[in-house]
Amino acid sequence: MTARPLAVFDLDGTLADTGHRQHLLERTPRDWKAFFAAATEDPPFAEGVALALRSTEDCEVVYLTGRPERCRRDTLAWLARHGLPEGRLWMRPDHDRRPARLTKLEILRRIARDRQVRHVVDDDELVCDACEKAGFPVIRARWATPSDTLRDAQQRAGRT
Repeated sequence: MTARPLAVFDLDGTLADTGHRQHLLERTPRDWKAFFAAATEDPPFAEGVALALRSTEDCEVVYLTGRPERCRRDTLAWLARHGLPEGRLWMRPDHDRRPARLTKLEILRRIARDRQVRHVVDDDELVCDACEKAGFPVIRARWATPSDTLRDAQQRAGRT
């Protein structure tokens, strides 16, 4: 029997609504510790959760986030608390500050060596563009309110 294809989901802005904690990145210096600590209180996006649940019909759901590895325990608890499918979680190494479009694509290419990636679901336009350019099918998560603060954190600060 062959392994089912993977449905790869981002977290922040795709499954988790980060709106309530973005103010922590608007100050100088940015309060990254508080920003990630507040992730435990993120409400889920109904659209993202529904898509993840539907994806289990013919895929194995896994997660690929730009959150640092030190947030693993809280992130797994958040996924379980909101009824998301169990699945492997890939995270950014704690001190890796490269843009999300680079770190995520690097991990996706590694994943795709052994498994078919059915689709990648992400809110970050630059991540989506890079994935499409590399040949991965993409579903753009457009249900979050666009945020310049989060976009900057994803691309320039290399943090989410």
